[in-house]
Amino acid sequence: MIPGGQPNMQQLLQQAQKMQQDLARAQEELANTEVDGQAGGGLVQATVTGSGELRALRIDPKAVDPEDTETLADLIVAAVQAANQNAQTLQQQKLGPLAQGLGGGSGIPGLPF
Repeated sequence: MIPGGQPNMQQLLQQAQKMQQDLARAQEELANTEVDGQAGGGLVQATVTGSGELRALRIDPKAVDPEDTETLADLIVAAVQAANQNAQTLQQQKLGPLAQGLGGGSGIPGLPF
Protein backbone atom coordinates (compact mmCIF):
# COMPACT_ATOMS: atom_id res chain seq x y z
CA MET A 1 0.00 0.00 0.00
CA ILE A 2 1.16 3.49 -0.74
CA PRO A 3 0.31 6.47 1.45
CA GLY A 4 -3.34 7.41 1.25
CA GLY A 5 -4.60 3.83 1.34
CA GLN A 6 -4.27 3.11 -2.39
CA PRO A 7 -2.94 -0.31 -3.39
CA ASN A 8 0.38 -0.44 -5.19
CA MET A 9 -0.66 -1.17 -8.80
CA GLN A 10 2.74 -2.64 -9.70
CA GLN A 11 2.48 -5.07 -6.79
CA LEU A 12 -1.08 -6.02 -7.77
CA LEU A 13 -0.02 -6.62 -11.36
CA GLN A 14 2.87 -8.81 -10.22
CA GLN A 15 0.53 -10.84 -8.00
CA ALA A 16 -1.95 -11.26 -10.85
CA GLN A 17 0.82 -12.32 -13.22
CA LYS A 18 2.11 -14.88 -10.70
CA MET A 19 -1.40 -16.29 -10.22
CA GLN A 20 -1.81 -16.50 -13.99
CA GLN A 21 1.48 -18.40 -14.28
CA ASP A 22 0.47 -20.72 -11.42
CA LEU A 23 -2.87 -21.36 -13.12
CA ALA A 24 -1.21 -22.14 -16.46
CA ARG A 25 1.22 -24.50 -14.72
CA ALA A 26 -1.64 -26.27 -12.92
CA GLN A 27 -3.62 -26.60 -16.16
CA GLU A 28 -0.59 -28.11 -17.90
CA GLU A 29 -0.14 -30.54 -15.02
CA LEU A 30 -3.81 -31.53 -15.30
CA ALA A 31 -3.44 -32.17 -19.03
CA ASN A 32 -0.58 -34.57 -18.28
CA THR A 33 -2.17 -36.36 -15.31
CA GLU A 34 -4.29 -39.42 -15.98
CA VAL A 35 -7.18 -40.65 -13.82
CA ASP A 36 -9.26 -43.79 -14.16
CA GLY A 37 -12.91 -44.68 -13.84
CA GLN A 38 -14.52 -48.07 -13.99
CA ALA A 39 -17.87 -49.78 -14.25
CA GLY A 40 -19.20 -53.30 -13.90
CA GLY A 41 -16.78 -54.15 -11.13
CA GLY A 42 -13.84 -53.31 -13.37
CA LEU A 43 -15.14 -54.98 -16.55
CA VAL A 44 -14.81 -51.62 -18.30
CA GLN A 45 -12.13 -49.09 -17.39
CA ALA A 46 -11.64 -45.64 -18.85
CA THR A 47 -8.60 -43.40 -18.50
CA VAL A 48 -8.92 -39.64 -18.99
CA THR A 49 -6.56 -36.75 -18.42
CA GLY A 50 -7.18 -34.32 -15.61
CA SER A 51 -8.55 -31.97 -18.25
CA GLY A 52 -11.08 -34.59 -19.41
CA GLU A 53 -9.50 -36.01 -22.58
CA LEU A 54 -10.25 -39.72 -23.04
CA ARG A 55 -6.91 -41.53 -23.37
CA ALA A 56 -7.73 -45.23 -23.00
CA LEU A 57 -10.63 -47.65 -22.78
CA ARG A 58 -10.15 -51.22 -21.57
CA ILE A 59 -12.91 -53.80 -21.95
CA ASP A 60 -12.67 -57.20 -20.30
CA PRO A 61 -13.72 -59.91 -22.78
CA LYS A 62 -16.27 -61.11 -20.20
CA ALA A 63 -18.19 -57.88 -20.80
CA VAL A 64 -18.64 -58.63 -24.49
CA ASP A 65 -21.88 -60.39 -25.33
CA PRO A 66 -22.85 -60.10 -29.01
CA GLU A 67 -26.48 -60.59 -28.00
CA ASP A 68 -26.39 -57.71 -25.49
CA THR A 69 -24.42 -54.76 -26.79
CA GLU A 70 -26.62 -52.31 -24.84
CA THR A 71 -25.16 -53.43 -21.52
CA LEU A 72 -21.63 -53.03 -22.86
CA ALA A 73 -22.48 -49.54 -24.11
CA ASP A 74 -23.94 -48.66 -20.70
CA LEU A 75 -20.78 -49.91 -18.97
CA ILE A 76 -18.59 -47.84 -21.29
CA VAL A 77 -20.63 -44.70 -20.66
CA ALA A 78 -20.55 -45.32 -16.90
CA ALA A 79 -16.78 -45.88 -16.89
CA VAL A 80 -16.13 -42.70 -18.90
CA GLN A 81 -18.46 -40.73 -16.62
CA ALA A 82 -16.67 -42.08 -13.54
CA ALA A 83 -13.29 -41.13 -15.01
CA ASN A 84 -14.55 -37.64 -15.88
CA GLN A 85 -15.91 -37.21 -12.35
CA ASN A 86 -12.48 -38.13 -11.01
CA ALA A 87 -10.94 -35.62 -13.42
CA GLN A 88 -13.29 -32.88 -12.15
CA THR A 89 -12.33 -33.70 -8.56
CA LEU A 90 -8.68 -33.41 -9.55
CA GLN A 91 -9.38 -30.08 -11.29
CA GLN A 92 -11.01 -28.72 -8.15
CA GLN A 93 -8.07 -29.84 -6.04
CA LYS A 94 -5.48 -28.31 -8.38
CA LEU A 95 -7.28 -25.21 -9.61
CA GLY A 96 -9.66 -24.42 -6.74
CA PRO A 97 -7.14 -22.55 -4.58
CA LEU A 98 -5.89 -20.62 -7.63
CA ALA A 99 -9.42 -19.67 -8.68
CA GLN A 100 -10.20 -18.45 -5.17
CA GLY A 101 -7.13 -16.21 -5.37
CA LEU A 102 -8.52 -14.74 -8.57
CA GLY A 103 -11.84 -13.78 -7.05
CA GLY A 104 -13.67 -17.04 -6.44
CA GLY A 105 -13.43 -18.55 -9.90
CA SER A 106 -16.94 -17.68 -10.95
CA GLY A 107 -15.77 -15.48 -13.80
CA ILE A 108 -12.94 -17.60 -15.15
CA PRO A 109 -13.85 -19.20 -18.49
CA GLY A 110 -13.15 -22.89 -18.81
CA LEU A 111 -13.21 -23.68 -15.12
CA PRO A 112 -16.01 -25.97 -13.93
CA PHE A 113 -16.47 -24.27 -10.55
